[in-house]
Amino acid sequence: MSKLPAVSEPLFVTKPVLPDLNIYFEMLKEVWASSRLTNNGPKHSLLEANLKDTLKAKNISLFNNGTIALMIACQSLQLSGEVITTPFTFPATPHVLTWNNIKPLFCDIDPLTLNIDAERIESLITPQTKGILAVHVFGTPCDVVKIQEVADRYKLRVVYDAAHAFGVEIGGRGVGTYGDISMFSFHATKLFHTAEGGALTFNDENLKTRIDLLKNFGIKNEEEVAMPGINGKMNEIQAALGLALLGCIDAEKIKRKKVADAYRHYLGGIEGITIVFQELPDVTPSYQYFVIRISASTFGSSRDEVFDRLRMNNIYARKYFFPLCSNYPSYQHLPTANPVNLQVANNAAKEVLALPFYGDLSDSDIEKICHIIIGKNS
Repeated sequence: MSKLPAVSEPLFVTKPVLPDLNIYFEMLKEVWASSRLTNNGPKHSLLEANLKDTLKAKNISLFNNGTIALMIACQSLQLSGEVITTPFTFPATPHVLTWNNIKPLFCDIDPLTLNIDAERIESLITPQTKGILAVHVFGTPCDVVKIQEVADRYKLRVVYDAAHAFGVEIGGRGVGTYGDISMFSFHATKLFHTAEGGALTFNDENLKTRIDLLKNFGIKNEEEVAMPGINGKMNEIQAALGLALLGCIDAEKIKRKKVADAYRHYLGGIEGITIVFQELPDVTPSYQYFVIRISASTFGSSRDEVFDRLRMNNIYARKYFFPLCSNYPSYQHLPTANPVNLQVANNAAKEVLALPFYGDLSDSDIEKICHIIIGKNS
């Protein structure tokens, strides 16, 4: 690569997709005219119906954010005791277990997909284990078949954190139809978002009533409160943004595919760099993140050194996920958090780097990023 000019404007790991402001404004005018801002308004109902189709879900419930949605998922299934999960995830994943008085059992991860290692789950099951909380890391689906086999054998519930997996399909089937419940995040950093927001998808239609009660204080009607609940409702402002954005997602995915191809062009074949981002046969990808792994011994620079080099050049990549959840003070005392039991996850946490990845990223910017990453070795 030839020497390129420095990056003047900062390049962040992601950039929110935003709809045409005029389209959003027209939707807000309708909200203003209705004077209805929350409590299952018309925009909420329309977005819920549209996302049910988009995600090919049998049932869906919208939330004000993904963390509350995941907390409600655990409550709706009445999970207790222990739940097996991954340490290689965002803090919300194990935190929702703790908030539900559930003990997380950390399972090591698959070295290629970085998802929970389905082959290791069974060895962690005890009489107190009631469920599995797995994560489709970076949008790559877990081994849903193997996980369900284990769950069926031991009568465990399966919840998927699908925060990164919007639009992912396996053989044409929506990823949110696997397991008992899946959670999707609609945070501003996600491909599809409502600034803040989330959803639960599930196959059992009998769960719909319980989930909707739990996210609305347990209120059944004006005079009945059926159960203890919290406030997890998505408002009309959020829902309107989501409706305005739905028509933008396909175009953004096309742009992101070009960005991914450009990264592969510059970084593919570089010794010591492994491209984690995968396009798997029969899987519709999410194009949520573009992630690489850097082997310090082979590449000649560590992930942290590359991270610092990028930041010195106004490029804000992300050590995603670092540190491991199992290394947090609140979890490191757990026997399953011992690094001896999580060697693959601990190695991945030292090597993984999420690069800037969004449709507006120019070819020139991508070349600059890659030049800085491999400059010492080029």
